[in-house]
Amino acid sequence: MSIPPDAPAIETSALRRQRLQWLNGLAASARSRQRLAALCICTSGALLIGQAAAIAWLIQAVLVERRPLAAATPALLGLLAILALRALLGSATQAAAGDVADAARLTLRERVYRRLLGLGPLWLRQQRSGELGELMLAHADAVESYYAGYQPVRVEVVVVPLLILLAVAWVDWVVALILLFTAPLVPFFMMLVGWGAEAAGRAQLGELARMSGHFADRIKGLGLLRLYGRGEAELEGVAAAAEGVRERTMKVLRIAFLSSTVLEFFASVSVAMVALYLGLSYLGLMSLHAAVPTLGAGMFCLLLAPEFYAPLRRLAAHYHDRANALGAAAEVERLLGELPAAPVDDAAAPPLRAPEPLEAHAPPLVVRELVLRPLGADHDVVQQLSFQIEAGQRLALVGPSGSGKSTLLEALAGWLPPRSGSIVLRPGLEVGYAGQRPYLFHGSIADNLRLADPGASDARLRAVAEAAQVMRFAVHLPQGLDTVIGERGFGLSGGEARRIGLARLLLRDPQVLLLDEPTAFLDPETEAALLQTLAAFARDRAVVIATHSETAMRWADTRLVLTAQGRAQLTEEPA
Repeated sequence: MSIPPDAPAIETSALRRQRLQWLNGLAASARSRQRLAALCICTSGALLIGQAAAIAWLIQAVLVERRPLAAATPALLGLLAILALRALLGSATQAAAGDVADAARLTLRERVYRRLLGLGPLWLRQQRSGELGELMLAHADAVESYYAGYQPVRVEVVVVPLLILLAVAWVDWVVALILLFTAPLVPFFMMLVGWGAEAAGRAQLGELARMSGHFADRIKGLGLLRLYGRGEAELEGVAAAAEGVRERTMKVLRIAFLSSTVLEFFASVSVAMVALYLGLSYLGLMSLHAAVPTLGAGMFCLLLAPEFYAPLRRLAAHYHDRANALGAAAEVERLLGELPAAPVDDAAAPPLRAPEPLEAHAPPLVVRELVLRPLGADHDVVQQLSFQIEAGQRLALVGPSGSGKSTLLEALAGWLPPRSGSIVLRPGLEVGYAGQRPYLFHGSIADNLRLADPGASDARLRAVAEAAQVMRFAVHLPQGLDTVIGERGFGLSGGEARRIGLARLLLRDPQVLLLDEPTAFLDPETEAALLQTLAAFARDRAVVIATHSETAMRWADTRLVLTAQGRAQLTEEPA
């Protein structure tokens, strides 16, 4: 199910059912543990009947019938055994439900991560990373509470009250009728309060995601904010966002406390009705039976009356977990455009086949009648473009800024879907792309390079660093390639960051290299050395390089000139 990002949030029962179905599918890998948790909690609830029967028998035998304590020993031992067994079952329920919750949270993160990868880098550039980060944090925690708290109690509330009702009806049908007719009041008011809780929970998660995005954006631009003296103003903005989160959270807590108060009130009134009936019966003021019930029978019913409503009260206490989980699902759907589905089973995918002889000798890259438009743009920048590139060929994309060079590279890398036309890659071919702004993480230069190959040896790492001219500046750093750099390459110049991105691409060793201004910000000597080593590395590989440099244009053996009107001209002879 897909929704446009700007569509209004219209809550319907169909949407709610679809989100619940999606939530329930997150724990598909832990069904056995889920069934174990349900079995343990229902068995523990059934043992309540035996526990109440043992206590009632002991009261009747010792206080009324005046039996010796020795006669009560078996019942006392049985009661102790039931208590111990219920404690073990409670621990087993918590452990199994915790495993199910962990599996669901992991599945949610895997699906969200896979969906983010599928949307691609161009889509991610337009999003707020703080909001997307909350999908892995607060939203995953909401799903965890749904499985660890709400799901086991939902099973308990279906089974245990019914067993208690049957046991009480066998002893006293009047008490059973009181329980039966007062029970619907609890879920009715829980449903009324639950609608408000779900809306408030979704608003709270949305506000938390927006605050995270706001705060993360300000942290990234902290240097600029201080430079332009906007620190105090942005602090006020962060404080206002935090106040919004506080208000939303307090609203959720008010609804949660209101629901608990209402349900506790009706449960207490119902138990009081049972106690009042039994008390009036013992006093002879109410006679609905041929004989007055014994003290043991009355205690049995009175002990089970609170336990009849206990699962309903626990369900009410955990009902906000369901509301929060539905709110989290709605936020995931809003931010990602749809609820991420389960991955396709590899067994159902067609088996990999070896390339046909003709495919093995086909050009690595063929472009036919390609039309491209950048995301968010209102016009095409590339129109009816056709060309092909052979192994060992170097193609230079030439043209003024805005003519579509970077857009064409993004399309060749598979990031941008064409509006029309086709891009055909030879089967089994690997494409590598080094953009103008490579993303560098906080860590050493070597750590950033090993993103392409975590198992790369130090010798291979140094070799690609030499080829990309990283060692020209790394040798002057305090710890060479082990020098720690900041987030997004803080501490490096633009040219140094691009060279690290290029070295990371070379370490991956693709058959087609897509390079976007790799020699920008370089002095002539470094540029010449980079192109020379790149020529040696790219032997028998196809290279597409977008550039404004005359040196890089001469290095290429073919030029593809793009114009601002979206036209293209291919020059086959060397420049």
